[in-house]
Amino acid sequence: MAAEKTDTLIVGGGQSGIAMSEHLTEMGIPHLVLERGRVAERWRSQRWDSLVANGPAWHDRFPNLEFDDVGPDVFPPKERMARYFDDYARMINAPIRTNVEVKRVTRCAGRPGFIVETSEGDIEAQRVVAATGPFQVPSFPKIVPEDAGVAQIHSSDYRNPDQLAEGAVLVVGGGASGCQIAEELRRAGRDVYLSIGEHYRPPRSYRERDYVWWLGVLGKWDEIKTTPKKKHVAFAVSGYDGGRTVDFRRLGHMGITVLGLTKAYRDGVIEIADDLAENIRQGDEAYLDVLREADAYVERNGIGLPPEPEAWTIEPDPECIAHPIHELDLAGANVTTIIWATGYKFDFSWLQVNAFHDDGTPFHKRGISAETGIYFLGLPELTNRASSFIYGCWYDAKYIATHIGVQRNYVAYEKA
Repeated sequence: MAAEKTDTLIVGGGQSGIAMSEHLTEMGIPHLVLERGRVAERWRSQRWDSLVANGPAWHDRFPNLEFDDVGPDVFPPKERMARYFDDYARMINAPIRTNVEVKRVTRCAGRPGFIVETSEGDIEAQRVVAATGPFQVPSFPKIVPEDAGVAQIHSSDYRNPDQLAEGAVLVVGGGASGCQIAEELRRAGRDVYLSIGEHYRPPRSYRERDYVWWLGVLGKWDEIKTTPKKKHVAFAVSGYDGGRTVDFRRLGHMGITVLGLTKAYRDGVIEIADDLAENIRQGDEAYLDVLREADAYVERNGIGLPPEPEAWTIEPDPECIAHPIHELDLAGANVTTIIWATGYKFDFSWLQVNAFHDDGTPFHKRGISAETGIYFLGLPELTNRASSFIYGCWYDAKYIATHIGVQRNYVAYEKA
């Protein structure tokens, strides 16, 4: 049976795939979108119950559709985000096929294009866009053995406090996920230990503007600096509880035991690095740097934003930060569950083309890969720090769609 044919095949029906479809449609480029689950499946089934968007509704959306039932400064819940992308896909009439899994992509032999093997048959495409996003395979270090007598789950499998066994919980990870889950568990009456490492801790808002606004006006989405920021550190900002600045001292004062980095495990005891004070100090400095830059911007541009002197207040250290512990006896602390909020890793094993570094990470420039006809979209830092965010991937998709259009013109050229 002959394979179905299309010009461009997009793998992934989340925010990146839908954005890509919109721009290709506007350019009149034939394409298909394949999604192995439902539209925006990860918002639906791989997030905890109380999750909200990490930015306010006025910002965390595509340019051509506003939320009609959520205030602009509200952080939409996950179900509303999934419906937003469903609505958007219908609005642009995106050619999405759901519940179709892409199993393998290989280059055609003796002719241009790629064979895409799927659960519903083969498709031949001239171009393939990998729009599977940054949250592909849950990743956590194999520090604690499976037979240690404590349940271990990744944050992608956490739903709510009731699913966990009775007892204390160790949450590993100081980013948005770890902080939100730890606070939710503490509010549910659990004893909680929160292990954090290096992190970037900005204010959620300052002087009546959300941090996403400050990222824009201060040029931090693009991060064009002579001294680049650290990579691979947790991004400690969230929309939890209406949007509050992540403050590890506040978490400590509410009864969460904040720990340094989880290093090792031996005979039922977790070894904790002696790095908590330094990580807290660096987080404070990042926070204060934003306030300084924001104040300078307001003064330089004569903007009438009210001062917020209370934002400069640093709470006193709780006991767990003033005198950090370096060992955690799991049984002694009655820890029955460990939640690893330690992020994700890529899995492009299905994409069998020459587009990767030796370590399996994509080799690309602004999403255009080393393998002609293969593109990546939605990855962290694809073009800037906005690339894996809802607002950023839409603009990256426009750039890639433009490139696809140019390449199509080259292929179609015939000498007069």
